[in-house]
Amino acid sequence: MPFTFTQGPLEGLIIIEPRLFSDERGFFMEFYKASDFAQAGITGSFVQDNHSRSSRGTLRGLHFQRPPYAQGKLVRVTRGAVWDVAVDLRKGSPSYGKWFGIELTEENHLMFWIPPGFAHGFVALQDGTELQYKCTAEYHAPSDGGIRWDDPDLGITWPDLGTKYTISPKDMQLPYLKDLQKDAL
Repeated sequence: MPFTFTQGPLEGLIIIEPRLFSDERGFFMEFYKASDFAQAGITGSFVQDNHSRSSRGTLRGLHFQRPPYAQGKLVRVTRGAVWDVAVDLRKGSPSYGKWFGIELTEENHLMFWIPPGFAHGFVALQDGTELQYKCTAEYHAPSDGGIRWDDPDLGITWPDLGTKYTISPKDMQLPYLKDLQKDAL
């Protein structure tokens, strides 16, 4: 199997390490194979691919989509590095409101599976960082939601980059988790 799947500390989160074939020409790796992912419990179809480029210190998130448009995301970095965070928003989950973060880089080639029901965000650790992710549902603007990246009740440990983060006006206006309509998740 060309992948190693490791269960994250919150149920449903999976860290994926692809097998890399390197030589003097460069490298080759598979980054998705439906049959291997299904064996690891990552099922469903990917219907949308996204790609972002960010300057160092750009923080995006924490975003989610409400059911029935909730998205599972397979996240990877193809250039640079990010601190990637997922927050459990699943109703009735024993880890509701808990978060997990992981550094994804072009060097470590790690991928991160974030199932539907989680909010997702990241901060770019280098200039020109490129993050790509596959989604299990298409973007649906009326279902778009988010929570504040600096919500004190979440207590996310974001890296200290020695400068202020660059955050969109939209993300600066996101509510705190306690202010979300619980029945809307």
